[in-house]
Amino acid sequence: MTTRWSRRGFLAASTGTAVAVGLPAQSSATPASVLQAAEADEFTTLRAKWRTLLLGEGFSPTAEPFRSRLTELGTTAAQLQASMAPVPGSLWPDLVYADPEPDTDQESYGYSGNMNASYNRLSTLAQAYRQQGTGLTGDTTLRTAVLTGLDHLHSDVYNAGRTRYGNWYSWQIGAPQALLDVCVLMYDQLSATQIADYVAAVDHFVPDSAVASYTGTSTGANRVDLCRVLALRGIVGGSSAKVALARDALSPVFPYVSGGDGLYTDGSFIQHTTVPYTGSYGSVMLGGLGMLFALLTGSSWAVTDTNRQIVFDAVENAWAPFLYNGLVMDGVSGRAISRGLSASDPKQIQQDDHLRGHPILASIVLLGQGASSTENARWRGLVKGWMQRDYYSPPMSNPSLGLTSLARLKDVLDDTSVTALAEPTAHRLFTNMARATHRRPGWAASISMADRRITHYETGNGENLRGWHTGSGMLYWWGDTYANGQYSDAFWPTVDPYRLPGTTASRRVLADAAGGDWGASLPDVNWVGGATDGQRAAIGQYLKGLQSTLLAKKSWFCLDDSILCLGAGIRCTDGTTVESTIENRNLGPTGGHSFTVDGIVKPVAYPWSETLTGATWAHLGGMGGYVFPGGATVRALRDAREGTWSAVNKGGSTTVLHRRYLTVYVDHGTDPTNGTYACLLMPGATAAQTRARAAATTWLTVLANTDDQQGVSVPSLGFTGVNFWSGGTAGSLVASDPCSVMITERSDGTAVICVSDPKRMNTSLTLTWNRAVSAVVSKPSTVTSATTGSALQLVFGDMTTSAGATQKITVRLG
Repeated sequence: MTTRWSRRGFLAASTGTAVAVGLPAQSSATPASVLQAAEADEFTTLRAKWRTLLLGEGFSPTAEPFRSRLTELGTTAAQLQASMAPVPGSLWPDLVYADPEPDTDQESYGYSGNMNASYNRLSTLAQAYRQQGTGLTGDTTLRTAVLTGLDHLHSDVYNAGRTRYGNWYSWQIGAPQALLDVCVLMYDQLSATQIADYVAAVDHFVPDSAVASYTGTSTGANRVDLCRVLALRGIVGGSSAKVALARDALSPVFPYVSGGDGLYTDGSFIQHTTVPYTGSYGSVMLGGLGMLFALLTGSSWAVTDTNRQIVFDAVENAWAPFLYNGLVMDGVSGRAISRGLSASDPKQIQQDDHLRGHPILASIVLLGQGASSTENARWRGLVKGWMQRDYYSPPMSNPSLGLTSLARLKDVLDDTSVTALAEPTAHRLFTNMARATHRRPGWAASISMADRRITHYETGNGENLRGWHTGSGMLYWWGDTYANGQYSDAFWPTVDPYRLPGTTASRRVLADAAGGDWGASLPDVNWVGGATDGQRAAIGQYLKGLQSTLLAKKSWFCLDDSILCLGAGIRCTDGTTVESTIENRNLGPTGGHSFTVDGIVKPVAYPWSETLTGATWAHLGGMGGYVFPGGATVRALRDAREGTWSAVNKGGSTTVLHRRYLTVYVDHGTDPTNGTYACLLMPGATAAQTRARAAATTWLTVLANTDDQQGVSVPSLGFTGVNFWSGGTAGSLVASDPCSVMITERSDGTAVICVSDPKRMNTSLTLTWNRAVSAVVSKPSTVTSATTGSALQLVFGDMTTSAGATQKITVRLG
């Protein structure tokens, strides 16, 4: 449910008085004309600041990559200028915005989007006119084209007398943002009448009521975008009340939320109520806040709300955990993962996890200008490290990064006072958005799950049509010097969507966009989450399949050099095969990687498949190893697959792409009643290391892998982890009710016991550890009783308000 906020702090917007917006109060000694002049000067200053934010600063137009980008901007602008042909219903022939059937919402989306795109093209022309080194700087013909385009779009479609159709975003965010940017860039070329007309249009489509309540389409990233529109409208139109409204309307974005859209204390970021969106909408919000903070700082409308520190804290609490060597993880990018090459615009730059990650890096640099000196210095070190390690897609070669972002990133790279910081070694569990990240030296992994609060996946606007199983326990992983392009290189249009790595899924055929738009597909389950000490973790998901009878219990135990994956209680009555995919690696167009099973090198041929009976270990060359505790029967195949972006996104390119995959999966058969699997994933391991781990049969003990408990013990690490689906006993642990438990015994004679209530339903819980404990060193308030001796008994009180967060207890061993 979306968090609702009362409208607050908007006195300045409603009254428009000098006092309300922080201007000097008028007195008999201060004539109104003086105040008006001062205010006008401030608007002039803010327009100049926004131009700098749009165009960038501190770079040489003759140095690369800026010279090439400026030349490209000029070339693109010249082509757009030449093809502009104003007629009723369009400004460019390929962008018809006149909607022949305004009552048909789905079709109207495209027409309103074309209006938005038309304004974006005018913004490109205006940038080429104002930007240095484009070859069209100050060109009078180009200036005329921009002014002609503005007048045409205003008179034909975007004016105060028009009723909107199609996508609300185009009218309230997309088009007005581009329009106002052009107004700032071309301000000295516009008449007072033109400015009045344009801001009147913005007022019509984006009235003050758009930010009156923090709900619907006015939350999170969308709210920040709306505030940008209001602020620029005020600066262009000379309205202090509008700028004050924009500033004050940002305040509901800052506080932590406990449901719906926004930032959570555990670092989760949700948009569209049910979708983890750190990497897409979260990126927009971070960038938008950085721009607005930078614009308004030092002005009469500076953002002074103390809660803005929450945004600064979120850089490392919410965004950094999902950034790895320059990329942002796909598990928090929603339907944006399907945005590859466009069918309508062959020049459109393909999006991928790296290209989505780089703007976040630039936004962090910009945001740092308003943070403390300590935060700014550390963030610049993080950004430098991410940039230097992104060998797959160097940020300075990112064709989608604007000049301003490139300039900020180059400034960090060239700053010899900044030391690049290494990737952290840590585990982060985001219970409020059913996500986890596990980082170890040389590699990182991420797990995506779903429950009654977090959707299986998001589709909408014809995007991400086959992301059905991305929330069914998908396990992503990357190496530091390998596999960074695993999900970047045409993965989503070519991978088998029923065999996403880590998932358990029915082969029941699903329709495109099955489950409904905008994150509507919520499984009716509660037990999703786990416990972590910040380095290791026990994570579990009670899985209910999308439009399927599939049920399964899935666990991941995140260790120092590996992740143990368990599945149990797998049952289904769909009348189809059920599979648990251990691995599905994108091996690129050639796919020559070796594959070894129990010392036998398998053929490098496409297609190839084999049932591996009694396999104890496998190794994929250049990637890592897989150990099957106790042996397993798995299927392995090499598959030459093809696909198109249009298959996963209606607006995508129809060009056929070819990629080769190595897939390893457990075939549970048709309508299984109690399927299981177990696999130890070892990213980056050599074949020898994998073989040695498989031979060390006592290194790991699977304590339980049933429909009631799943657990593991690793004595050499002092690690025990158990997910109690129904309470009971597993190894030395006994739980009265469902919970997740992770224990680490340390060399100093202490142990840390981590316990959580993933269901958020326990009003009481008793946990017994049959291990001698002499004393409890520390415990949270949720522990109402702790008994030590030959065994430790912990009694927890009401845990329903803990939001599934880990409760840590430190004890001294007996």
